[in-house]
Amino acid sequence: MKIRQAGLVAALAALAGACGQSGNAQIEESAQAERVRTMNVEVLEVVPEAFTDHVRVVGTVEAERDVTVSAEEAGVVEAVLARKGERVRPGQPLLRLDADILRTQLQQAAAQAELAEETWTRQKRLWEEEQVGTEMAYLQARYNAETARAQAQVLAQRLERTTIRSPVAGVLDDRMVEVGNMVAAGTPVARILDLDTVKVVAGVPERYAAEIEQGASVGVTVDALRGREFVGQVDFVGSAVAGDNRTFVIEVEVANPGMGIKPGMSANVQVFRIGLDSALVVPRHAVIRREDGYVVYVARRTADGWRAESRGVVPGLTSGDRIVIDAGLEPGERVVVVGQQRVAHGDALILTNEAELARTPRRDTAAAAAEESER
Repeated sequence: MKIRQAGLVAALAALAGACGQSGNAQIEESAQAERVRTMNVEVLEVVPEAFTDHVRVVGTVEAERDVTVSAEEAGVVEAVLARKGERVRPGQPLLRLDADILRTQLQQAAAQAELAEETWTRQKRLWEEEQVGTEMAYLQARYNAETARAQAQVLAQRLERTTIRSPVAGVLDDRMVEVGNMVAAGTPVARILDLDTVKVVAGVPERYAAEIEQGASVGVTVDALRGREFVGQVDFVGSAVAGDNRTFVIEVEVANPGMGIKPGMSANVQVFRIGLDSALVVPRHAVIRREDGYVVYVARRTADGWRAESRGVVPGLTSGDRIVIDAGLEPGERVVVVGQQRVAHGDALILTNEAELARTPRRDTAAAAAEESER
């Protein structure tokens, strides 16, 4: 009986030992699985490509020429000769003032000038040919003739100015007077806008003062026109920096076919700053800031599949949501661009867009541009 009990105890002890070894193995395997996480991510294969950096500012549209036309003579508006909104040419009549008084004065001055000219002619003949009279009378007659002629010319010019004309080509945007209004010399009567070309006036931060030059290429986007894009160039660069906002003024000339861009609109201006023929560029959100610098996560192929590698990088120029990596990456490496905030160094990775990358491999855009140029 005692022998049977001893055997039973030994069997139970052996079974307990086996169960303990199996449990320890399972715990070890579970701990190892917890140490290596598997994350779903999307990656971007980085290849050299062209990169252009722009300075982005907001400006206001102004007419290339905004001319306020004023009356040069006083008088009552007798006729309106151009409608608001009409395109006018240089010299085209806009308004006509009552000129009856000036017309009468001109007739009087013309008669006086004719008499003075005749007197001068006779006095000249008597003095030069027959030596009759005095030299003073001769000079006085010539002076009277020239004065009367000048007075008649002045009145003729004043009479001409009673017809108010457009000094430039453009659109008659406003007319400040109507028929019957009395205007004085210098009274504004009309506004002419030249909109075939417009200018966008914007303030640029002073730190870009050495990089913005006259003639630089500019992209202009007008939100009011549903984001329509235009191309212009810098026509003027201010020489002084404003003390209140530390900016200097630039004026961008933009062709305006159809006159869709109107003065007063806001426009987004992108001024070309610098261009690189070949650079490694990644989305800005792929670069993570750490206390000791910047890192990206690179998907590295191993015998066990894709693993995450934390890679220190040196960021460079930025443009919009793109950033140049000056150091830390090599062409062809795959950078995590979705899920990078949850990834840790050494994690196993599942590249959810791996098949897409295989179907559409990224080309070296700098080399592609060179090939296109050679063709």
